[in-house]
Amino acid sequence: MTAKANPSAGKPAEPSMLVNVTKLITAYYKETPDPSIPAQRVAFGTSGHRGSPFEKSFNEAHILAVTQAICLYRKQHKINGPLFLGIDTHAISVPAFQTALEVLAANRVDVMIAEGNEYTPTPAISHAILTYNRGRKKGLADGIVITPSHNPPEDGGFKYNPPEGGPAEPTVTGWIEAKANEFLANSLSGVRRIPFEKAFRASSTHRHDYIRAYVDDLGNVIDMDTIRGAKISLGVDPLGGAGVNYWKPIAERYGLNLTIVNDAVDPTFRFMTLDWDGRIRMDPSSHYAMQRLIGLKDRFDIAFACDTDHDRHGVVTRGAGLLPANHYLSVMVHYLFQNRPGWRADAAVGKTLVSSEMIDRVTAKLGRKLYEVPVGFKWFVEGLLDGSLGFGGEESAGASFLRRDGTVWATDKDGIISALLAAEITARMGRDPGEIYGDLARELGDPVYDRVDAPATPEQKKALGRLSADQVPFTDLAGEKIQNIITNAPGNGAPIGGVKVIAKSGWFAARPSGTEDIYKIYVESFRGKDHLRLILEEAQTIVNGALEAACTETISPDKGCTRC
Repeated sequence: MTAKANPSAGKPAEPSMLVNVTKLITAYYKETPDPSIPAQRVAFGTSGHRGSPFEKSFNEAHILAVTQAICLYRKQHKINGPLFLGIDTHAISVPAFQTALEVLAANRVDVMIAEGNEYTPTPAISHAILTYNRGRKKGLADGIVITPSHNPPEDGGFKYNPPEGGPAEPTVTGWIEAKANEFLANSLSGVRRIPFEKAFRASSTHRHDYIRAYVDDLGNVIDMDTIRGAKISLGVDPLGGAGVNYWKPIAERYGLNLTIVNDAVDPTFRFMTLDWDGRIRMDPSSHYAMQRLIGLKDRFDIAFACDTDHDRHGVVTRGAGLLPANHYLSVMVHYLFQNRPGWRADAAVGKTLVSSEMIDRVTAKLGRKLYEVPVGFKWFVEGLLDGSLGFGGEESAGASFLRRDGTVWATDKDGIISALLAAEITARMGRDPGEIYGDLARELGDPVYDRVDAPATPEQKKALGRLSADQVPFTDLAGEKIQNIITNAPGNGAPIGGVKVIAKSGWFAARPSGTEDIYKIYVESFRGKDHLRLILEEAQTIVNGALEAACTETISPDKGCTRC
């Protein structure tokens, strides 16, 4: 990011920075959200409801309300199979799990929880849903994942995955959100719950071996024989996340030379190095957060990490260090569509429209169709289900792809298979993904990419979400004629919640975050850093105009907006 890094970025966290877990859990139970305050209501962004007990945005009341709303949604849509329930390693995930189970059991929902009270990665939940539903027309399963992904330790998150196995569509999350907020406004009247001890022992609460079911099936999506046969050395850092106890069974089951560099689970995540803004985030795509594994790169032929719920990946090579997410996504596409003969000949490449144009160029080189959608993995679910998409990827280091026979593996992001694919590529090609990307860049162009995040009020986010072509006051972008201005995604026509401006050698996109009070500007240039800087400056001018239009309260002409 071009935003100035905190002086502590990339360094270990000081003890004073660590979250007080006792206070956090107390706040979860004791603090009561005020539904008249927007920031304290249930809000499903691009990936579920997220917040912090300290901010009254993720408390027991939220989980009671959302879980009851999900129960009503299931009943309304006749979803009466088991619900697969998983959690990550964030401190607040266990209390939220207990709350959710109290409501699910009271509503007599058959719930599948992990054997041994294990943590469960997001892809294992998606895999379990799809495995159960295969061949069924009724009695379908769905799932809940309790995770805020790579967010800081004080955060919590709650995601619902319908029977399709992936993130729910906006119509689904909108209904659940509205119903949950209705419960909050009515002091939780209508929410059913029983004590946790009774819920845990209920006949509707079942144990499921997520690890074995997922691990035993991996050979159908990754060529494990090739990895084992090459005898390459692999390193993995689970970043203290939900997949921490998956990697040893993977290594043992498939005979891999795999070293787990850190198997610690600590809800403060004290072992992390600080992210760009001086906060702890378990982000495997962040150079700052990945300092420990980067420092070990020469010990392994290829190394990788996953975030807290293991739906995102980071790949570390000896030559390149941490590969930028867009670089590895491009290599994944380049490799998969040449080494998966079982896939449909017309299987397309899915990408979010803020991902690198290098993916477009690789897709064209392969003669494949590009399917470009708004931010959010939910847009790939249908295509992965029916095999019309071979691959779906996001610039934030999330991806999934089909089984080797061309059928669906998971319809949510899967950091584990994305990481293992780097090992398969290295083993089969005799070169790591960093080296392969270098070849692609020499052939197709070497882009420079950046993303800028900045604070934004809810009013400003709404204004940015309504950006239109009329608000772009230029005919040129950094010296090149603007070719296109889009507010709807080319692949599916869905609104992108912002604007993307495209010229011959570069582009930018601006949109509000779906999970945080920030806005994001994405920029890319195939002409170098100076050209990138010019694109960013012009993008910022457009964004500033939208922000100013959202500001209606001023102190005086010379002091400006009280909200900005």
